[in-house]
Amino acid sequence: MEHAIYLVTLVGTALVVAAAFSSLIAFRFGAPLLLLFLCIGLATGTDGLGIEFDNARLAYFAGSLALAVILFDSGFGTPLNALRQAAAPALSLATFGVLLTTGLFGAAAHYFLDLTWLESFLLGAAVASTDAAAVFFLLRAGEINLRERVRSTLEVESGTNDPIAIFLTITLVEIIAAHADPEAKMLVTDLFLGFLINMGLGAVVGVLGGLAIVRLVDRLNLDHGLLPIFVLTLSLMVFAAAGAIGGSGFLAVYLAGLVAGNSDIRAVTILKRFQDGMSWLAQIIMFLILGLFATPSQFPAILVPAVLLGLFLIFVARPIAVWLCLIPFRLPRPEIAFISWVGLRGAVSILLAITPVLGGLENGRFIFNIAFIVVLVSLVIQGWTVGPLARRLGLIVPARLGPLDKVELELPGSAHHELLAYRVAHGSPVARGERIPRWARPSLVLRDGRSMRFQDMGRLTAGDHVYIFVPDRYPRLLDKLFASRAVVDPEDADFFGAFAVDPARSAAELEAAYSTGLTEEESKLTVGALVTARLGGHAEYADRVLLGPIELIVRDVDDKGRITGLGLSFEPTAPVARVPVFLSAGEIADRIAAFIRNWRKPPEAQVGETPIAEAQADVKPTPEPVVEKAATET
Repeated sequence: MEHAIYLVTLVGTALVVAAAFSSLIAFRFGAPLLLLFLCIGLATGTDGLGIEFDNARLAYFAGSLALAVILFDSGFGTPLNALRQAAAPALSLATFGVLLTTGLFGAAAHYFLDLTWLESFLLGAAVASTDAAAVFFLLRAGEINLRERVRSTLEVESGTNDPIAIFLTITLVEIIAAHADPEAKMLVTDLFLGFLINMGLGAVVGVLGGLAIVRLVDRLNLDHGLLPIFVLTLSLMVFAAAGAIGGSGFLAVYLAGLVAGNSDIRAVTILKRFQDGMSWLAQIIMFLILGLFATPSQFPAILVPAVLLGLFLIFVARPIAVWLCLIPFRLPRPEIAFISWVGLRGAVSILLAITPVLGGLENGRFIFNIAFIVVLVSLVIQGWTVGPLARRLGLIVPARLGPLDKVELELPGSAHHELLAYRVAHGSPVARGERIPRWARPSLVLRDGRSMRFQDMGRLTAGDHVYIFVPDRYPRLLDKLFASRAVVDPEDADFFGAFAVDPARSAAELEAAYSTGLTEEESKLTVGALVTARLGGHAEYADRVLLGPIELIVRDVDDKGRITGLGLSFEPTAPVARVPVFLSAGEIADRIAAFIRNWRKPPEAQVGETPIAEAQADVKPTPEPVVEKAATET
């Protein structure tokens, strides 16, 4: 018995170590990390090193707990501004998108495979949700500075679509296991009512649980070493409590993390570090177990239809579902195309594919094997192309800041303050003599091993270590002051335009100077308000608006989302690929309005108009009062 304990521990820890080392390979080559973890599990399983693992119940239990840990960390790290920015499109994808993907994929599976309609939709529900861990690892590993709106939409969608896919899968398994053959109308009604109850209970328990976590952490004076374990345990209690009363435990634990992470919770820095490590461990364990549970020798018999279904999911089902869900939102076509492509399937799909095996379905193992191959196809094809596609669609933006060496320390008894430690970088504003705000004067400066007061140091130099005691909601100004200059790729040198525009100037001046075709109401706005209105009420860094012969580019926004800097270009400077599909409702409306305007114009007005190309050729930008020459660095 003792020897068996040592042997199991040795094998288990060796697998975790191997998975940890594989992350170095993934970071180096940008490979999908989940794919490597799964391959390690497959290599050590029945058809590899011969480790026998066929316990579906244990695999599902361990995977569910690991997923709960990952979802809590995902919610804890999602800021409210990202949620507000992407809530509507992301929730549309997480609800209607999952349903549409299930229906489209299920219909294809029915004709590709020898499955009943309910079994086909069960397979579709299992692979309907995206995998947040795989997507955001690829974005980090490839150092992809993606547009915030796209990143936020993918993040929120990935965190909220799992509970819905889980509900659909479990419900269909129960119906099939009971040998029920419900009418379509009755099935839809039962699913809808069950969905409302499941999600409603999960949402209520999640919000209340998140508030309780914050209150307990603030009231109880726990040791900092025990506090992260206490919070993690409470999150799992929220997960279990919601599931025990018939709610969605996965939605509850995500919302609990969202509430706790956006509250003034004590020791937030310690909690984030601990949860980041636990999330990594949960991913490794879940992926290894799922890889061990699979039997690759069963794959060749179903390889062709499974690969075809994977391609159908990538190129047909996901794009159609995304486009239909995002039609009401004024998102550019390249962003919709990228969101439709980055729908990687991962551990959740494999975990849900275990439920038919647990339910004792006749084709349970067959459904699991199909789902496993579909996940592998998704990771191989989509996982390797995330970075190149983002660049091809023009969704990569230059970094706002260069290298920044900063450490956040939380001091005992300072619930709303932090000690920030900066290392002055070469070329940073403070190294060039920029003044530090009075409210952020350093408490201590270390130079050449000597500690001195800031008042006695004189001008800060590169290499100095500066310690500043500030409120935890400190402005981004400090990061800008201590960061080095961002290295701009030669292809991005003109990304923000050659001229600067004051957002407070009147849009009528643009119309007078460049004949941009503004309406009478738009001419009454400021340039910043005009750009915000054209962007649907929300502007973000690097947004672009085409106005006749010119293009306005958002150079910066403040903490409240107001535009503080604009650039102007006389020809598109961002290499945006033309996407022939994915028209949004806004674009459709604009095209209809333009057609009606042109149709109503009298022939004399159309003949007398100056072509845009000629008007642009006559523009002499330098003397214009609206713009001024931009500095060499953006």
